[in-house]
Amino acid sequence: MKKTIFPFLLFISISLFSQSAKEKGFATINKESAKAYIGFLASDAVEGREAGRHGGRVAGEYVKSVLQDMGLKPLNEDSYFQPFEAYSPERQKRVRFSVHPDSIQKYSQLPAHRKLELRNVLGYIEGKNKNEYVVMGAHYDHLGMDEVLDGDKIYNGADDNASGVSAVLQIAKAFLASGEKPERTILFALWDGEELGLLGSEYFMQTCPFASDIKGYVNFDMIGRNNDEQKPKYVVYFYTEAHPQFGEWLKSDIKTYGLGLEPNYRPWDKPIGGSDNASFAKRDVPVIWYHTDGHPDYHQPSDLADKINWDKLVEITKAAYLNLWNLANLKTY
Repeated sequence: MKKTIFPFLLFISISLFSQSAKEKGFATINKESAKAYIGFLASDAVEGREAGRHGGRVAGEYVKSVLQDMGLKPLNEDSYFQPFEAYSPERQKRVRFSVHPDSIQKYSQLPAHRKLELRNVLGYIEGKNKNEYVVMGAHYDHLGMDEVLDGDKIYNGADDNASGVSAVLQIAKAFLASGEKPERTILFALWDGEELGLLGSEYFMQTCPFASDIKGYVNFDMIGRNNDEQKPKYVVYFYTEAHPQFGEWLKSDIKTYGLGLEPNYRPWDKPIGGSDNASFAKRDVPVIWYHTDGHPDYHQPSDLADKINWDKLVEITKAAYLNLWNLANLKTY
């Protein structure tokens, strides 16, 4: 009888420990942290976080310091930064910057060309299986400043996309707080140059030695506002159509954890539009993407922190933490 009971009790203990670890991390996600992260990133001090400019570099240093302070490992040996260059012809040609090797070779040989020095910020939690990865990301760059604007000259970008960066940072901290090592390695990525054409995420996927081993990607872009003030819980939930369980996860988690969200579920055969999810989806990496739709302050100096729906932002962050827990730990999906 004792031989039968002991393995059963051991199984129950392990199950409870696993559950409590998940919920321990979940409980750390809060409004105060979101306000602190966005408060700095959307402040005038970072001058709109334009890629390749002073404000963008300050923002990069800030998110690097947050990852470092919380104890994430840097992906690139002793550095959290992944530096890269983007090129375009001189601006009269009106050609977008590119990180593709063929374009770089072509543009760099022109008598007059433009070059930007950019930096992704990458930190990770090592998994038990070192050969499989999941990635969570958000772009940290925005539109910078316009000195000839009459009035407010800074595009602060509180929703676009300081809101998304805050979610990545909170979820990284939550996984560390859980105290449990995930099955797969989790990479937390803050992309540079998204506003110029998804440059950071595209460069990462072009050069990533483990790209074929990435089992899923979660993206945030603009998750802090209301498209319709009459629907404060509304969120768009894009996901790869071939993985219907992604939709079922969110439905289940809303019920189980009482999340205050009313999702618009949008399965997509290949979610290649809109944001950095495209760099992964076009390479057939399964994608989840949170977005709260457009609003009148999109790409305007009026995209400010005091307009954020903090309750919804926190609920989305919690939902995405649960998504990532599944991506990092379930055997199949």
